[in-house]
Amino acid sequence: MDWGLKNRISQIIKPHDNRALMLAVDHGYFLGPTEKLENPKKVIAPLLKYCDSLMVTRGIQRTSVPATTDTPMVLRVSGGSSIIGEDLSQEDITVSIQDAIRLNASALAMSIFVGSKYEHQTIVNLGKLVSKAERYGIPVLAVTAVGKELGKDERYLSLACRIAAEQGAHIVKTYYCDNFEKVVQSCPVPIIVAGGKKIPERDALQLTYDSIKGGAVGVDMGRNIWQSEHPVAMIRAVRSIVHGNSNVDQAYDFYKKLVSEGPKKKNKSNEPTQNKSNEPTQNKSNEPTQNKSDKPNPPKK
Repeated sequence: MDWGLKNRISQIIKPHDNRALMLAVDHGYFLGPTEKLENPKKVIAPLLKYCDSLMVTRGIQRTSVPATTDTPMVLRVSGGSSIIGEDLSQEDITVSIQDAIRLNASALAMSIFVGSKYEHQTIVNLGKLVSKAERYGIPVLAVTAVGKELGKDERYLSLACRIAAEQGAHIVKTYYCDNFEKVVQSCPVPIIVAGGKKIPERDALQLTYDSIKGGAVGVDMGRNIWQSEHPVAMIRAVRSIVHGNSNVDQAYDFYKKLVSEGPKKKNKSNEPTQNKSNEPTQNKSNEPTQNKSDKPNPPKK
């Protein structure tokens, strides 16, 4: 693995604890103006300083993300179908490697649809994208999208993640499931867990905790952050688990504390205070603090 590739991966998965908090705002590429993401620039602005990387389309990056940010961009390069179309799995590569370089992408993201009508097309596209991206030292994140007829179980997710890794993906984004540890064990590259649809805040924190405990390096959350009534408090609570090793109770208490305090006045320097005095005290190990038992609670259905 070349230096540039290693460097870009380290921008997404932080080397000091091998953890990652990605903020997803790419939903509009097939959903259009998603609820509470109607104005991406307004949504992104207060959250950008609390995520390790931003998953975004090139249109939103150019129009809604300040070019002065040092937050790494994970650029979605696949698309071609919409929520009202015949089949969401009919995706192709829509962004050239040259445009990705112009946008200074730290990684490229695309979906594969294992088990769908267009399985072959999306898997072949992944292999081709990896070959092109590696020429320029850019890692590829494969998203294991799930079709309508397919369940998010250990057997399917293990299959999809392993296929993505076999095609050369450097990171895989997938869903949490029962026996998630087996999915991680069968995938030779780091796994990041998708947040999925909006669920109650405590449940989203439980999902984060269980994912980390199960072996994921982090989470990629979108709707469970910016569809929350208190998105800044929520992303900071998620961060306290990913990087601060908080357990669910600690993170949820932190969330409620931030909500009760309300927005704080800006510092004179306008710099964020993340991970300093306002975050929960970190544990010494990289293991998240357990709740009452040694096993993480299963996610609520």
